[in-house]
Amino acid sequence: MSGAAAAVGRTAADAASAIQALSETDLVRLKALAQLWSRGLPAGLSWVDVLHEAIVRVLDGSRVWPLGVPILAFLSGVMRSICDDYWRRVRHEQRLLVSRDDHSQGGPAAEPVDELADPERVAVAVAGLAEVFRLFAGDPVALKIIDGMANGLKAKDICGAYNISALDYDTARRRMRRRLLRYQRHWSAP
Repeated sequence: MSGAAAAVGRTAADAASAIQALSETDLVRLKALAQLWSRGLPAGLSWVDVLHEAIVRVLDGSRVWPLGVPILAFLSGVMRSICDDYWRRVRHEQRLLVSRDDHSQGGPAAEPVDELADPERVAVAVAGLAEVFRLFAGDPVALKIIDGMANGLKAKDICGAYNISALDYDTARRRMRRRLLRYQRHWSAP
């Protein structure tokens, strides 16, 4: 590392030592930060991926740990930056898809592109999902079904992936439907 860079931040070896020295509590906090920043990412990209990418960037020197910044705050910022870069690329690709749709030259219309979820919509969706998980916290079969549905699995695939019989699946779905209807009535009542 050059002298100018060393004056601005620590070396990758310093960062590696600090990461290795994290306590169990720090690791739990780091996991929570990774989960926070990675909310709303599509299936296939998890908080683990975001955390690992942040650590790789710090250890390979592409992200320099500034002096005076705690390691958890720095890693949190790197993870936020990774997620922001991902969403920026997705928005750019979406604009390219939309701009390729040229009706004036008689070309075929492009498939409609869903709007990207803005942070408010993501926050509402995350809160709603948390409420659903809270509602079914005591029902492990329902939670497995919800997890499978969140991952885009069909009923047969959920049963196979979570070792649920077809009868247990159908029973749990009826139970879930009744509970959701009661919940909806409770909150929509004047």
